[in-house]
Amino acid sequence: MSLDPSTAQLAAGIQSWLRCESPSSSPQGIAAMVAMVEQHAKELGLTAKVSSLGDTTGPLLHISNRAAGDQRKGLLLLGHLDTVHPVGTLLQNPCRIEGDRLYGPGSYDMKAGIYLALTALGQLSAPGATPLPVDFLLVPDEETGSHSSRQAIEQFAHQAHYVLVCEPARADGGRCVTARKGIGMMRLKAHGRPAHAGLQHEKGRSAIREMARQVLVLEAMTDYARGITVSVGTIAGGTVTNTVPSVCEAAVDFRVPDMAAADEVIGRMQALTPQDPDVRLEIQVELNRPPMVKTAAAAELLSRAQVCAAQAGFTLEDAPMTGGGSDANFTAALGIPTLDGLGADGDGAHTLNEYILVSTLSQRLVFWQKLLTSLGA
Repeated sequence: MSLDPSTAQLAAGIQSWLRCESPSSSPQGIAAMVAMVEQHAKELGLTAKVSSLGDTTGPLLHISNRAAGDQRKGLLLLGHLDTVHPVGTLLQNPCRIEGDRLYGPGSYDMKAGIYLALTALGQLSAPGATPLPVDFLLVPDEETGSHSSRQAIEQFAHQAHYVLVCEPARADGGRCVTARKGIGMMRLKAHGRPAHAGLQHEKGRSAIREMARQVLVLEAMTDYARGITVSVGTIAGGTVTNTVPSVCEAAVDFRVPDMAAADEVIGRMQALTPQDPDVRLEIQVELNRPPMVKTAAAAELLSRAQVCAAQAGFTLEDAPMTGGGSDANFTAALGIPTLDGLGADGDGAHTLNEYILVSTLSQRLVFWQKLLTSLGA
């Protein structure tokens, strides 16, 4: 397709980022991505600071248009530079434009959204161009739970009136997100008693058998009507076929719509007891991301964003609560009005068919410009 010059420039910039593969598992790849974004931010007249989060993850990047000495509460933009795609994915999903689709690993989730927001902020980089100072925090580990970056996210959120998240717009019409389920993880380990499966079977206590019983109890906690899901994702146990298994371990994912449901599910998990009294259970439960519950303040923020979208030429609708999590879960749980799913329009997150819609890029850029200049006014 033939692109107008401004759209072609946006598409070219996004493609340059996609060619830098940055999976969560590659600190070096993420560091290379950070260096590219840092350089671009400085060329746009913004300040940029890189911070180490240790050797096992990539660095953190903070970009801002704050004037020297400006300590006011402002706007916080959030994004992540890590992707789920391992190095080499470009060979399977090369960066290319086919019709209205720009393909490439991390295009939709979420490098294009970051590129649009950063470009808009750069166009407003002069002090006072935005009513409130803007901080843009880019993390390296969102796809794996933001364990290393959560503290920084929450620190910056405390200094913000609003949080805007560059996660991709929902594929069903480019809708944004105001509510996400909380995400938890449980690790359950059953300790039984080994025995020869042929000679002394009766002396053994099977950890796998106990785990099978517990799986049914756990999965029965799912309540679709209340928006609660519990899924036993992986199981590993036993040693060899002729030995009664003494150990079995399972990893469990659970999603909850609010903290009341979270407390209930966690309490039920922690209260599990073995059905075989000779088997011991070891239970670890963590709520990795608290629920993002839509508040009146978030609804008001959405209304303001909808006005900006209309001015940019499209309709911004609110998506139903989604089961997927993001860093918006953290900021919303702190009581900061948060709007998520403001990134690029497209589809195919976490697949080899991931793409963004080129025809929407210019509108989305204008939207970001208007949103950044309207909030705080």
